[in-house]
Amino acid sequence: MRYDDSPPPPESGSSANPDRHWFTRRSTLVVGIAALAPACLAGWVLTQALSGTGPDSGRSGPAAQPASHSSLAPGQRDAKPGSTPSTSPTTSPTGSPSTTAAAPVPAPAKGPLAGKTVVVDPGHNTGNFKHTDEIDQQVDIGTNRKECDTTGTTTNSGYMEAEFTMDVSKRLRTALEAQGAKVVLTHETGARPWGPCITERARIGNEANADAVVSVHADGVSAGSRGFHVILPAKVKSGAADTAKIVGPSRELGERIAGNFARTTGSAPANYLGGGTGLVVRDDLGGLNLSTRPKVFIECGNMRDAKDAAQLTSPEWRQKAAQGIADGIVGFLGG
Repeated sequence: MRYDDSPPPPESGSSANPDRHWFTRRSTLVVGIAALAPACLAGWVLTQALSGTGPDSGRSGPAAQPASHSSLAPGQRDAKPGSTPSTSPTTSPTGSPSTTAAAPVPAPAKGPLAGKTVVVDPGHNTGNFKHTDEIDQQVDIGTNRKECDTTGTTTNSGYMEAEFTMDVSKRLRTALEAQGAKVVLTHETGARPWGPCITERARIGNEANADAVVSVHADGVSAGSRGFHVILPAKVKSGAADTAKIVGPSRELGERIAGNFARTTGSAPANYLGGGTGLVVRDDLGGLNLSTRPKVFIECGNMRDAKDAAQLTSPEWRQKAAQGIADGIVGFLGG
């Protein structure tokens, strides 16, 4: 028994060369391999060319071939030369998108107030009661100096004017946005511990280039004094105050709001000022004196009168109040 690979010994009596048969088998094997090598090389080259992974993949030149129509993504198959391929995602065999779709472009606002900006100023701040030193700071309103802000009033049961104004202002924002307007609030619930100052409230409306500004309030006078009134800017020119350009449009805004507010809420104009018109002109309010945009204040009722307070504390009535103000603004802006 042999354990090596040396050629077997010649048979007894044989005259053949002992290495001849081994050499013949090796020669045959070498020739076979040599014949197969060109075919394998040709197959490899063809595979690289078709898959684009060869040494020239990614290069441009005369030999570069365009992708076949069938290999394009569905959004690209019908694309014309030079056109931008579709960004629609393809779907993998698992059903999940294989590419990220482009973010949708927001649809332009629609409605009668599309393209308009309205600034809504919720009067006071619930935190003002705890920051009296800060809000007592004096600021220049053009005609004189006065407090940065005030606490506002409350109902006899403790419902704050600042709570009321913020609630109505948010409802008003919703109503105006439904009409296509861009709405800016001068402050939000809990966004700041006090204020803002009346000078900042005016500046917010000015910098927003607002088409209309409304400051929402409720009055705090003696019981028996009932109804709403809208405060209009007087003609003022002193220091930083110059209302000449806004007096006319502000009056129109106020008249529109007063009419719609009365119709929607069922409330009557104030019985204690304004001569039954629901309109009052003042020159001592910094929010009006420093405004360069059409602006009014609305005192929606008297929180110290039980009958008015019952309305002011009602969510259903506050919704009507917001809608009445919104309707007035829409009418003013030509919606």
